Amino acid sequence: EGVRYSVLTPNMKGFEAAIAAPRAEWPDEIVVFGAASEAFSQKNINCSIAESIERFAPVVEAARAKGIAVRGAMSCTVGCPYEGDIAPEKVGYLAGLMKGIGVARVDVADTIGVGTPRKVQAALEATLAHFSVDEVSGHFHDTYGQALSNTLAALELGVWNHQSSVAGLGGCPYAKGATGNVATEDVVYMLHGMGIDTGIDLDALIDTGVFISQALGREPNSRASKAIRTKRAG
Repeated sequence: EGVRYSVLTPNMKGFEAAIAAPRAEWPDEIVVFGAASEAFSQKNINCSIAESIERFAPVVEAARAKGIAVRGAMSCTVGCPYEGDIAPEKVGYLAGLMKGIGVARVDVADTIGVGTPRKVQAALEATLAHFSVDEVSGHFHDTYGQALSNTLAALELGVWNHQSSVAGLGGCPYAKGATGNVATEDVVYMLHGMGIDTGIDLDALIDTGVFISQALGREPNSRASKAIRTKRAG
């Protein structure tokens, strides 16, 4: 209960696999993707931004016909490992293409974690020209330690939906050195400190992060987790 299952569908074959199970086991939504960087798009999926979105049009149409929601993941919205800084206009262009094929909501992702608050806000504002604030999510990697600040910057614009990662797990195979998403533990600690009720038990969340980190043979990449566990130990 309360869990929303998403499936990344890179093409029609992927979509067909996503709905191969009985209807009761279908995902709540599918995810299509595109980059705000032409170079990243070419390196990642070997086509231009416009071509990549055009390829997804039949996938989106098929999903909507089945009553499945469609989310668009927009990568490299503030920086690219090949192009460097990404202009907000490029983000707006991508958002417009996503809207044009029927995507219902989008993620604004700082894929390589180079963003700072004002740059992130500019990317979000470009996106908000095409989608409402309830249709936009933040997705910030923490490579340069800016993800929590960028989350707060997004909140200041009213963007309340954010993707995070327990124990800061993750990365990007196409962006050397990129770390995982902002740690869920750190986001929850900040929100609770701001008086925002997330409905999440922070202590249980921290224990979950420790569990998965031990299974992976690594330490949780969360400052809040480390501080609270140190306090617990006395």
